[in-house]
Amino acid sequence: MRVDPSDVGKVNPSVPFWGGPAGVSRAGAPAGTQVHSWGQSSLRPTTALSPKTGASLGGGGRGWTWEVYTATPGIPGDSGSGLLDAHGRALGVLSTVAIAPLAGSNGVGDLQHELAFARSHSGLTGLRLVPGTERFSSLP
Repeated sequence: MRVDPSDVGKVNPSVPFWGGPAGVSRAGAPAGTQVHSWGQSSLRPTTALSPKTGASLGGGGRGWTWEVYTATPGIPGDSGSGLLDAHGRALGVLSTVAIAPLAGSNGVGDLQHELAFARSHSGLTGLRLVPGTERFSSLP
C-alpha cells in the first residue's frame, strides 16, 4: 500500500499494544522463542483478545515460513497481522491457521524473505520496513 507523501506524518507504524517493530528479524524465531502479535478479526467479540503472545514452533520452507502457537490463534480476519520476535523485530505476516499437524497453530511468512522477493520482482527497489515510533515492550 502506498501512502500519499502528504499523509506520511499521520501514519503510525507501531504495533498496537506491543510497540515496535524495532527492525526486521534477521535470525527468525527458532523453536521455543517468544513471539507477539496483534490482530482484530470481526469474528472475535472483544479487542481484549487482540494482543497475543506465543511461541515459535520453528521454521520451514527453506526459511520462508514459521509456525507459531499463540494464546488465542489467529482466525479468519487476522490474516496479514504482523508478528514480532522476542526482541520486537518484525518476524513475518500471519497467513494461515492450521488444522494439522498442530491444530490452532498459525503459518507466518518470513518478512525478510518476502521483502527481498518483492524488491527483486516488483520494481519496488526502495521497499522497506518502517520502524515503529513506540518502543517495543513485551510487558506493556
